[in-house]
Amino acid sequence: MDKQINIIGIFWIVYGALGIFAGFLLFFLLFGLSFIPDVGYPGTVILRGVGIGAGIFFTFLSLPEVLAGYGVLKGKEWGRILCLVMSFLNLINIPLGTALGIYSFIILTKEESIAHFHAQKT
Repeated sequence: MDKQINIIGIFWIVYGALGIFAGFLLFFLLFGLSFIPDVGYPGTVILRGVGIGAGIFFTFLSLPEVLAGYGVLKGKEWGRILCLVMSFLNLINIPLGTALGIYSFIILTKEESIAHFHAQKT
């Protein structure tokens, strides 16, 4: 069971890191497109605003996923709870979020897993 819990923690860290990478990529792509010479004034403002907003949005959505993975790897109860919450919220992210969410629910709600996290507390 410890191996599966560690796998879940690693998957959540990687999944969150991919979201952070997507946020940075979107920011740099849209912000970079705003420097094309033929784009007029309103276009540059819109591209920069959307790039900044989308980059921040995706980055802040992905930070709890990395934190949940870290908590699960360290065997913390708050990490398990946060991972279950993030699993529920990511069920609509087809296909990776759904698969990871279902796998996390199956593993982290077993009695053995709950006992593992409670044993780490003491």
